Amino acid sequence: MKRRLFHFQPWTLAAAAALCAAGAQAQTAPSGEPASPLVDAQLTWQQCARLGTDKDARLACFDRWAQQQTLPAAAVPAAPAALASAQPQGAPAASQPVDASVPATRVVTVDDEGCRNRQYSTLSRFWELENGTDCGTFTFRGYRPLNLSVSAATDKPQTPTSPSPGHTAEPVNYQANEMRIGLSVRTKLAQGMLTQGDPVKKDSLWFAYSQQSTWQLFNGDISRPFRTTDHEPELMYVYPTDVKLPGGWRWRYAGLGIVHQSNGQSLPLSRSWNRVYLMGGMELDNQFAITAKIWKRIQESAANDDNPDITDYLGHSEITGSWFVNKDNTLAATVRGAIGGTGRGSVKLEWMRAIGDPAKSNLRFHTQLFHGYGDTLVDYNRKRTVLSVGVSLVDF
Repeated sequence: MKRRLFHFQPWTLAAAAALCAAGAQAQTAPSGEPASPLVDAQLTWQQCARLGTDKDARLACFDRWAQQQTLPAAAVPAAPAALASAQPQGAPAASQPVDASVPATRVVTVDDEGCRNRQYSTLSRFWELENGTDCGTFTFRGYRPLNLSVSAATDKPQTPTSPSPGHTAEPVNYQANEMRIGLSVRTKLAQGMLTQGDPVKKDSLWFAYSQQSTWQLFNGDISRPFRTTDHEPELMYVYPTDVKLPGGWRWRYAGLGIVHQSNGQSLPLSRSWNRVYLMGGMELDNQFAITAKIWKRIQESAANDDNPDITDYLGHSEITGSWFVNKDNTLAATVRGAIGGTGRGSVKLEWMRAIGDPAKSNLRFHTQLFHGYGDTLVDYNRKRTVLSVGVSLVDF
């Protein structure tokens, strides 16, 4: 990613001098009386931002710029030529200003992509943690990757079972190789509930829906059925944080949520459970990120519980570590059941490779290796090793 750092340059002095001259001219009219603010030179925030490390000059410039925003545009003359020429020759246009007093983990660039501006970190853009990454409410975004892949497992799917009475199915001659289709979208329902008018931070309430289907496409002997389809609606609240941690890490958000997961089947294949969870995420220099969830299952009556022992296999937690190797490649590992588990759980390794320019395309070549329990909900108590290769559409 292209980076731009601010350095002390001779044109900084020229811009400061121009500001001072403009200010002095605005203070006194030819008659010797104070001039109206309407004759003050029209500034832009880009000009103020170019004052570099001179904090006093920048503050004075931004104060004057803020005053001008309350005046009719037609009544304010254009900025003086001396100030306009302060920008270095050939310098690109500045991007959306970032409050330099906030020590957020972000990379400052000259790109301008609106609320997807890459000067902000990956976690900030994903959860819209700051005003600069706010895309508004009731717009659709990706949540988990939208995925189409071919999978191969070490073993055929076993006959689904559960300790709950009437939940053991009949054997079916499924194949180990399948197609997988993953859908996942989300939308922001509300924002600013606790942060309200905070000039930087933006909390948010989201609704998401995810679906994963396994399709026996290559099994013509049993008419190529969809073996499973798991549905997962979810409601979550995210609060932005910016806490320094050892080693240069920053804790970027905290949140809580409630999620229902079921496969929509009738007996004996019906499987479902409900959870409430806490979550959080931290990052290092926009190159590494760690996100985590810890959950508590909402208990059901014995008569309605399809899978009373599901936490014995899926545990109570999930931790994902991501390494953004470069603009084209991302590596990730997810461990489920490591906290409060029973020694079961699962491990998932992923590699995503950009297809096309990653600044313009969200399409990725996606390779995933899964080992453990819960590959699908109906297989929650079956250990499997599954390799999937395909394409994914990441957050859009």
